[in-house]
Amino acid sequence: MRVQSLTLAAASAALLAPTTPPAAHTHPAVWRKSTVSAAELLAEVRDCDPVSRGHYRSDNGAPADIPVCGTRDAVFWKADMDIDCDGRPGPRCNRRTDPYFAASTAYAQSDGRPLSAERLPFIVVPAPSGLWDYRDHGIGGGSVVAVVYRDRVQYAVVGDTGPQGIIGEASYATAKALGIRADPHGGGAPSGVTYIVFKNTKVSPVEDHAAAVTEGERAARRFADGPQADAE
Repeated sequence: MRVQSLTLAAASAALLAPTTPPAAHTHPAVWRKSTVSAAELLAEVRDCDPVSRGHYRSDNGAPADIPVCGTRDAVFWKADMDIDCDGRPGPRCNRRTDPYFAASTAYAQSDGRPLSAERLPFIVVPAPSGLWDYRDHGIGGGSVVAVVYRDRVQYAVVGDTGPQGIIGEASYATAKALGIRADPHGGGAPSGVTYIVFKNTKVSPVEDHAAAVTEGERAARRFADGPQADAE
């Protein structure tokens, strides 16, 4: 799904060699059952009130038929999942395993280094454009996301940006935790993935996955309970 330029690839090469110790909170994520079920979350996103000015494609050449939808507390879309292996290289995400690998991410760890796609669950949002600008909805790097696939919910953060007209991508670690084949070369899911990004949430440092889970459970419960939760 990703479209890499020669300029980006050349700039990324300079980041391949680590120059500082790894940041904390980067142990590989594993899936654990959420206190908010997939069914509860999916019930809240049955209907779409579009906030994008048009529709996205899932891949180059695919139909433009995916709107970004909005509620008071979140934005969401239903798409495929392509595998983002960009960021800090490791044994599973590097130039040998991913022909489109770029050693950078739009948002960085607290130590200034790129995120690790193979260790940190994060999603990719489309770069701002006239179609939609995620920043207009209280969303940025570290915003908390519930990614729903079949009966699983995986909490993640916004960690990277992608092409302006394409949507539906998440890190290697996100896919692996959801039971999706995480191979950047031919893995992913062709459909059936729901991405729910909670407005005005932020994990700091962005690589603290435990904090993302804690905040994600809290935000997901508010979202699933609806307006009545605020009145209590």
